Amino acid sequence: MTDVTGAPADVLHTLFHSDQGGHEQVVLCQDRASGLKAVIAIHSTALGPALGGTRFYPYASEEEAVADALNLSRGMSYKNAMAGLDHGGGKAVIIGDPERIKTEELLLAYGRFVASLGGRYVTACDVGTYVADMDVVARECRWTTGRSPENGGAGDSSVLTAFGVFQGMRASAQHLWGDPSLRGRRVGVAGVGKVGHHLVEHLLEDGAEVVITDVRAESVRRILDRHPTGGVTAVADTEALIRVEGLDIYAPCALGGALSDESVPVLTAKIVCGAANNQLEHAGVEKDLADRGILYAPDYVVNAGGVIQVADELHGFDFERCRAKAAKIFDTTLAIFARAKEDGIPPAAAADRIAEHRMAEARRP
Repeated sequence: MTDVTGAPADVLHTLFHSDQGGHEQVVLCQDRASGLKAVIAIHSTALGPALGGTRFYPYASEEEAVADALNLSRGMSYKNAMAGLDHGGGKAVIIGDPERIKTEELLLAYGRFVASLGGRYVTACDVGTYVADMDVVARECRWTTGRSPENGGAGDSSVLTAFGVFQGMRASAQHLWGDPSLRGRRVGVAGVGKVGHHLVEHLLEDGAEVVITDVRAESVRRILDRHPTGGVTAVADTEALIRVEGLDIYAPCALGGALSDESVPVLTAKIVCGAANNQLEHAGVEKDLADRGILYAPDYVVNAGGVIQVADELHGFDFERCRAKAAKIFDTTLAIFARAKEDGIPPAAAADRIAEHRMAEARRP
């Protein structure tokens, strides 16, 4: 069923009526000459210009792409609020396989669409886009972050994303076991690409035993080759990883929906803390985790290191300043666990309450 514009009616219902909606603006972008089809979703500018990355992904349908943009942009509002940034939440998705259709012409066309928003949305890298892509987008749009240092940017934001997730893990260990050290702990990392491979290095340096998996065999091989003397083992897939005996921490670092009605009942880990966005497949999964005694570190809190980095780029990037801000994810995560205990709610709900309060306060005249 569609509305008079031809858009799927359930998408419009989500946008205007559901709890997952409430977005300020959604822009559908098309440039037939380059093949660009994109969605830019601005959830909130209450705290400042919307900031969030550009995902380039072969969605099964345009409806799926719109839904992902809505979910991801909403998550960015909460992430930026919890990170203490003066930015609202936005996200863009480009529809298609980046390995097949990504071209300079397409990225330039995309940059023109972002520029047409006049600074309401500031873009950056995400799944399927890289620093080199942002350099191209920036040629048409000054509201572009995640650029290379040679072009006035901060470079790869996955470095601080991984560092922030590591701080969230340390805080989770402190809360659950009374010690932030991960020495001797068995940590499963699902997805060892842009962020995950940096996270593995932090874990090994801290003395953890790491089990990895990735849909790309070359990503797994890169890590195993880097650490031939041990400390890292690999399993076939995520289904095997979540069932690993003696797993202390599970780190979803690929796409969203990792925590579901199917995965939570068989998960062996006592802590979930990873880099992926939108890890909870649907509302209620956070309660299922709590009922099983599994501590969940809210994804948009612990993976905020990257957005901290790209936000700093707008004001003259300083890596050490950003690293110090990302290190505070440790304290923020502990504060969320304390609020959850005080209010008798799961940590995900506690984080939402804190973020919503900050956004509400910003809207007051």
